[in-house]
Amino acid sequence: MSPETDNRRLVAEQLRIWSRCGLTHLPRPRPAPRTEESPPVPVADNPPPADETPAVPASPSAPWADLNACREDALACTRCALAETRQKVVFGDGDEAAELMFVGEAPGAEEDRRGQPFVGRAGKLLDKMIDAMGLARERVYIANVLKCRPPGNRDPLPDEVTACRPFLDYQIDVIRPKIICCLGRHAAMRMLDTDSSLKNLRGRFHDHNERTRIAVTYHPAYCLRNPAAKRDVWEDLQLIMAELGLQPRD
Repeated sequence: MSPETDNRRLVAEQLRIWSRCGLTHLPRPRPAPRTEESPPVPVADNPPPADETPAVPASPSAPWADLNACREDALACTRCALAETRQKVVFGDGDEAAELMFVGEAPGAEEDRRGQPFVGRAGKLLDKMIDAMGLARERVYIANVLKCRPPGNRDPLPDEVTACRPFLDYQIDVIRPKIICCLGRHAAMRMLDTDSSLKNLRGRFHDHNERTRIAVTYHPAYCLRNPAAKRDVWEDLQLIMAELGLQPRD
């Protein structure tokens, strides 16, 4: 993750902290010293109402007013060549106030057809995983590193990941989950900026920012091909459950 991206996240987080503390306006700068060439600038006698939120220019990392605006931009996206081969953009869905967010690799064939994340065979297994944690799918948020399906379900290319980066970053900034669960190697590589193996990344949390931590586990599609991996995934999910105070479904 670049220093520029880190700085933008810190600025966004600071703005949220100020808002929670009741700060609704930034202090007015002191007027410049009066000179003959610089006449005084009139200032309104009445301050703005306390409930009026000042307009803050959107930073380059957050050019959208809300998730709906971000979604509309993604649906019309032509930032990479996947726009030429996709059927539908798969933006993401779920609870926009979720404490738990799952991030996968990219849409598959069924997701590309329906425009929703994790609705194929791997999605059905993910639903079972979420249910086993004592949650409903509607209480989590699900997204992917890529919003469009790569042809033949090939691995994401670096330029595709870069093109989709602003969308996923904004989703995380708005949702502010306590835990992000990376499903598979490509999600872990993107979120942790690492090429370490899943084996080395599993079993512990990784800090994302002051609020959000990252856990890593195997992709449900991998579990369909290698059923023995389900035991490892359950261990990873139990780590998340303990952090969020969840009880397994009876």
